[in-house]
Amino acid sequence: MRFVKSLIISACVAFSLPTHAEAQHGIAMHGAPKYDQNFKHFDRVNPDAPKGGNIVLAEVGSFDSLNPLILKGHPAAGVRELTLESLLKRSPDEPFSLYGLLAESIEVAPDRSWVIFSIRPEARWHDGTPITAKDVAFSHQIQLEKGTANRRMYYKKVKSVEVLGDRKVKMTFNKQDGEYDRELPLTMGLMTIIPEHIYSKQGIEKTGLKPLMGSGAYKVSKVNAGRAVTYERDPNYWGKDLAVNKGFNNFDHIQYDYYRNASVLFEALKARKISYRHEIDSAKWNTNYNFKAIQDGSIIKTEVSHKHQVGMHAFAFNTRNPLFGDPKVRRALTFAFDFDWLNKSLQHGAMDRTVSYFDNTELASKGLPEGKELELLAEFKDQLPEEVFTTEYSLPSFAKQKRANIAKAQHMLKDAGWHLENSKLTNNKTGQDFTFEILLNQPENEKLALAFARDLKRLGITAKVRTVDPSQYENRRVNKDFDMIITLWGHTLSPGGEQQYYWTSKAADQPGTRNYSGIKCPAVDVLCQKITRAETREDLVAAVKALDRVLLNGHYVIPFGHRSKDYVVYSKKIDHPKFGPEGIPEITLWWKNSQG
Repeated sequence: MRFVKSLIISACVAFSLPTHAEAQHGIAMHGAPKYDQNFKHFDRVNPDAPKGGNIVLAEVGSFDSLNPLILKGHPAAGVRELTLESLLKRSPDEPFSLYGLLAESIEVAPDRSWVIFSIRPEARWHDGTPITAKDVAFSHQIQLEKGTANRRMYYKKVKSVEVLGDRKVKMTFNKQDGEYDRELPLTMGLMTIIPEHIYSKQGIEKTGLKPLMGSGAYKVSKVNAGRAVTYERDPNYWGKDLAVNKGFNNFDHIQYDYYRNASVLFEALKARKISYRHEIDSAKWNTNYNFKAIQDGSIIKTEVSHKHQVGMHAFAFNTRNPLFGDPKVRRALTFAFDFDWLNKSLQHGAMDRTVSYFDNTELASKGLPEGKELELLAEFKDQLPEEVFTTEYSLPSFAKQKRANIAKAQHMLKDAGWHLENSKLTNNKTGQDFTFEILLNQPENEKLALAFARDLKRLGITAKVRTVDPSQYENRRVNKDFDMIITLWGHTLSPGGEQQYYWTSKAADQPGTRNYSGIKCPAVDVLCQKITRAETREDLVAAVKALDRVLLNGHYVIPFGHRSKDYVVYSKKIDHPKFGPEGIPEITLWWKNSQG
């Protein structure tokens, strides 16, 4: 750690500030921020929300760490969001705009080749020590060296970090293929900041149940190892009166209780031990949510229509396994998955089939490519499947043609070099039987996986369903040690650098990234760069649609479905801002009401 400390000290000298960039209160990925420098609060909040009371939330599984910055360990829910802070804060009602939190202002080069952050003089660590530019420079360097894979991927794009004074720090960025990543000033604005005076001495590599020193609105107040963690609102929180914090952080205590499975959690909910629950299972919502506490009004049940992104929830192939190396094989297995049965039997018909990684938004590819999207794809015409340009992506229906779908799958597998031998699908060249494992961490997914395995058996494929404990599952997922998993890729309405962490060749071989499928495709790599370099919203939408189309036609997943409504139950003792098309407000915007 001596290198990190000496680097920061040597940078603490006088520099002349650039004169061609004006200080500003916020920054938008595209265009201008919605709120001007005199704004009092975000529109989506209740600025007069009362302070006080407690809220109890619930998670399935366990935790063994209070350190969210490193790969090792499974950190407790809420620890990053509640106790640690970044230079800038997201607006809750814009695609991607940030406003000053630890930083009172920012200066950005016209080409976004550098950014300067000016730290608020009142910003303080929980021990009362002022937050300085040295802390920002240190936070970048130590997370670059020791942080999670996604942090290292982002932070190595920074060419230099210069401490310009006690409260000013400049970050200069590297060019990639002759261009700057236009998202980097925002990405670095969201970097978690930790104190140099503590972690330059002891590092951040240790996991365990000692929380990192932070500057956030909450501190960890109580820990029951693996079972519960409680956060207490800091009455001396330095930023409680900032415009970006008005209406946030209303509860005195936020507690997360952990349960070994969803069934036990649901019983706790029925017993009113949980204050809030966002249900994702339509079947449970339609059959189980009529218990006494809902009937007597002590728990409120509501459905919220929304227009937000729904992500990609799917079976994910691991193409590192030679069984799944051929896209024809992956496409064939799609014809064996009976989504119509799943929707009717397990979800009460509440799901729409997901046919885009960015479904339910303007970012989803539809029809055939045209305009700017087609221009982007044309560069890779010789590398991509013909269907990218000629056929709208679709998924098979099983309502009346299950046998026909199985027949199509058999034909595709035959073309890919497989044949049936003694009722088992066997490779023509190797003689290997087609056998793989579907790895789960939630027993609730077993019914879905077992149904898929039964359909695969009709093709001569043996799919073994295995459910393991959360820690073992996380370890295997991090190290890509699986054949197939059920997973969800979420997105914002302004996709950016995280797409490189999800899909690119560089991410494919790095432990801890979310490129679970092992995708290595030059077109994907370039399109992910185009996304971060888009200068207008129009350019961004075109690049995302093009990426969506390439991923879909790579057949890396078998998509499930999504809902156009969110399901939520909550105690009558808590209240919330008005529900809108953005969906359910984050929990720090809720508050204890008069019945609490």
